[in-house]
Amino acid sequence: MRLMSSASTPSKNVEKTDVTYDDLLTLTRLQQEQITELKHKVAWFERQLFGRKSEKRLIESSEQGDLLAGEAKPPAPVERESVTYQRRKSRKRRDEDCVTDAGLRFDASVPIEIIEIRAAEIDTDVPAERISEKVTYRLAQRPGSYVILKYVRPVLKQDGALVTAPAPANVLEKSFADVSFLAGLLVDKFCFHLPLYRQHQRLVQAGITVSRGTLTELGKRAIALLEPIVDAQREHILQSRVLAMDETPIKAGRKQKGQMRQAYFWPVYGEDDEIVFSYAPSRAAAHVPAILGENFHGTLVTDGFAGYEKYVAKAADCTHAACWAHSRRYFEQALTAEPEAAGEALELIGELYRFERLIREKKLTGQNKLEYRSQHSLPAVRTFWDWCYQQRQRVDLLPSHPLAKALGYVWERREALEVYLSDPDVPIDTNHLERALRPIPMGRKNFLFCWTELGAKHVGLVQSLLVTCRLHSVHPYTYLVDVLQRISQHPARDVIELTPRVWKTLFANDPIKSDLETLRS
Repeated sequence: MRLMSSASTPSKNVEKTDVTYDDLLTLTRLQQEQITELKHKVAWFERQLFGRKSEKRLIESSEQGDLLAGEAKPPAPVERESVTYQRRKSRKRRDEDCVTDAGLRFDASVPIEIIEIRAAEIDTDVPAERISEKVTYRLAQRPGSYVILKYVRPVLKQDGALVTAPAPANVLEKSFADVSFLAGLLVDKFCFHLPLYRQHQRLVQAGITVSRGTLTELGKRAIALLEPIVDAQREHILQSRVLAMDETPIKAGRKQKGQMRQAYFWPVYGEDDEIVFSYAPSRAAAHVPAILGENFHGTLVTDGFAGYEKYVAKAADCTHAACWAHSRRYFEQALTAEPEAAGEALELIGELYRFERLIREKKLTGQNKLEYRSQHSLPAVRTFWDWCYQQRQRVDLLPSHPLAKALGYVWERREALEVYLSDPDVPIDTNHLERALRPIPMGRKNFLFCWTELGAKHVGLVQSLLVTCRLHSVHPYTYLVDVLQRISQHPARDVIELTPRVWKTLFANDPIKSDLETLRS
């Protein structure tokens, strides 16, 4: 008995479809492209979870050829000479302030508690002469450094009237918090990323009972005093001829039950090494003119976000400069898929950064810096564009390929990437801004989110001052103790003098101290 195949008897319910070989080939090619693209995405996610995230290239040999000439040059012979010297056999004595054998160094501001240890075997009945002493240093720590200041005001009776001194002035009216505590509260939270609930735990362990809501209110009132200073700093930054701008996410406020709102800080970096963090509830392009103003006159250095390009297109006298570090990042991500070609791109871009390093080492500025870039960086950029053009002619690069995406990214921004070649004040990238905004993601890893949008705004206000303090080598605690006391008596028209940049020149040598520091001195 012969079994009939179901394929030999066409069913009446099956419709005939005219599928040709070309259609199947096209479908296969599309599926293969999707598979390749998904493989690249999976490789990227695996690297984020388990791999090396650094974009730094590890070069085995320091002797590189001339990238512009295309051939490696042999190293020049180095003249050598014999040098003789004498060294004493005895061990060199260290100064008291030098690093000890245990690796400990400290300055004169560190408090020292002296503990004198007497020999047990000495006879106390026989007089002894002290001829020298041996010193051992050990680093110790107190469990919390909180101090209660007790102000005693005697009440005197004179000529039948009671006389007493008024209560000492305080930064916050009717508050038990000294200015030293307020400054420490802000520094611990925003410099060392210690959330208030952890500070509350430390207070409890130190034997001090203060509610967490009170700590929040104290921080809120102290930040409100600093807001005019941040506004003055923002106005000065926007007067810069060259600005760098970026955005970084932050969870702030509730979007709905069980979900936080995705908000953003928009840091702006000025040419006098100042930064301000402006809060916005979203990443919409409309926030750029709201922060910079409608008509910013100068050069705006940013990454590839389209919102900045829209702003520059509408502004009358604004130039957009792109970031070479963001461009390099795309080629670095393409190393796995195309190691040879992506490596060539990284070498060419690395040559540009080598010239920038030489400019810093030679301390070139102004016209000298511009001439050096014209002589060295400009030919390297042209070589890079020629290389990109040749790579874009390859027929084996699909649009979804990481290298093709990298080439398309830089090719669309050629004009913006060349702006720094014609202006010595324009940096090659926005790395200085990205280094300055690191406290935001560092804090985000500790406190995770801001419960309210007002709290996120306060984070931006404080970080604007504390990060600027770091950029100008100003001690944040000393600055806050002085400014919180000075702001109530300082003229409002001269509030710019309280920004860290100007404060360093006017008041850093003789800052206002807290009562606690006065007692210690």
